[in-house]
Amino acid sequence: MTGITTHVLDTSTGRPAAGVEGQLLRGGTLVALGITDADGRWTALASPAEPGSYQLVFATGAYFRGSSFHPQVVVDFTVRDSAEHHHVPLLLSPFSYTTYRGS
Repeated sequence: MTGITTHVLDTSTGRPAAGVEGQLLRGGTLVALGITDADGRWTALASPAEPGSYQLVFATGAYFRGSSFHPQVVVDFTVRDSAEHHHVPLLLSPFSYTTYRGS
């Protein structure tokens, strides 16, 4: 599998974050719009992903209905090899988040 995928987990509930709206941008240009499914996944954002700088923008304020410290989370990352899979998980709560390169 190649391309970009993400998985959003709500650590405040211990469950997948379903219904998080997001955008994928490459070099400031919109590549895809989407929303996480019941399992918190948004797959096939860009397949294959061209090399370059990307941003995943998650509408976390809307997901937490305005009761979060971060109205949005922006994850910047770089694709160097379009033959590789780039999985970008997001662990989310109303007051913090973390991300990493998954597999």
